[in-house]
Amino acid sequence: MGNEVYSAGVAIGLGVLVGTALFVPFVAVSYRRRWRVTLGRAALWAAALVYFLAIWTYTLLPLPDAETYRCAGVNLDVLAFVDDLRSAHSLTDFAVLQLALNVLLFLPLGFFLRVLASRGILTALLVGFGVSLVIETTQLTGVWGVFPCAYRVFDVDDLLMNTAGALLGSVLALVVPRRLRGSALPDASVTPHPVTRGRRLLAMVCDGLGAALVGGVVAVGVQVVLEYVVRDRAAVLDGSLAQLASNVVPIAIWSVVTLVTGRTVGDIAVELRYRGGALPQLLARPLRFIGGIGGYLLLSLVPAPWSFVAGLFAVASVIATLTTTQGRGLPGIVSGQRVTDAREPAGPAPMLGSAAAAASGQEPAAK
Repeated sequence: MGNEVYSAGVAIGLGVLVGTALFVPFVAVSYRRRWRVTLGRAALWAAALVYFLAIWTYTLLPLPDAETYRCAGVNLDVLAFVDDLRSAHSLTDFAVLQLALNVLLFLPLGFFLRVLASRGILTALLVGFGVSLVIETTQLTGVWGVFPCAYRVFDVDDLLMNTAGALLGSVLALVVPRRLRGSALPDASVTPHPVTRGRRLLAMVCDGLGAALVGGVVAVGVQVVLEYVVRDRAAVLDGSLAQLASNVVPIAIWSVVTLVTGRTVGDIAVELRYRGGALPQLLARPLRFIGGIGGYLLLSLVPAPWSFVAGLFAVASVIATLTTTQGRGLPGIVSGQRVTDAREPAGPAPMLGSAAAAASGQEPAAK
């Protein structure tokens, strides 16, 4: 039981790390293939990620102690499981449970292949057999030579049961309505869709999370260079250089992306663009940057005891997003622009009030 808990913990932990790293790309792909991210579908993908990691952790971990483990055997008898079933006394017999668990282990594989990738039985058969073969071969070769011999039994019956599980999962997935299956919807990548406040908030999350991840990777990279290339242990322990780089690099990347494209990384992920306004792009784009993630990142550089201003800016940004038209928020307020779907054809911003009346030659309506 302890090994199973350990394997599950490793799979969940790795799933959280990998899922966090892949969140922004996941959002970007979702908005191009399905024009949105729903909580249910995000949870399904998260479950699939943890599941695929669990396959490996349950079948390969824990690794044995290289000094004390014994070589495992090999079963090449394709029908050995039949004899095991005949000799079983009940459904709770170890042989029965082992076969059932091998089927259940790969059942989600076929399910996810059909629901998330819209792949049928043939794909489930090939992928189920292929993944199982790689796992069994990894065990047979002692993790490809890391250990001198197999530390778990190579069992050809496992190949059969795992493949059967993937096939069964594919069949069971047929109960999911067809409209909910697959990774893409027709015309999702070219048809503009309404801009909602939730979409704007998601863009903000992508910007904040993306900048934090870039900063973390840069900080680790600087520390590694200082430790193993420069060999300056004092600088590693001080950490100020890594901290500075983790703040400056995201600001540089996000500012360049925004000034060049007029969109932040979050805007690009959810297919948003700020348009219109009286200001020229040369001025509107920097203001869009300062009114959004740029302002937060710059305020994060403020030292104590004034470091709380970055948090206040974040709160003000959320409030402005929830209370302004289409959630254009602070970036729209400071730049004078409106937020639109990036796939919407470029055109003049709509005129309101006296401006629209003047253009039409009519008097503005009395209020």
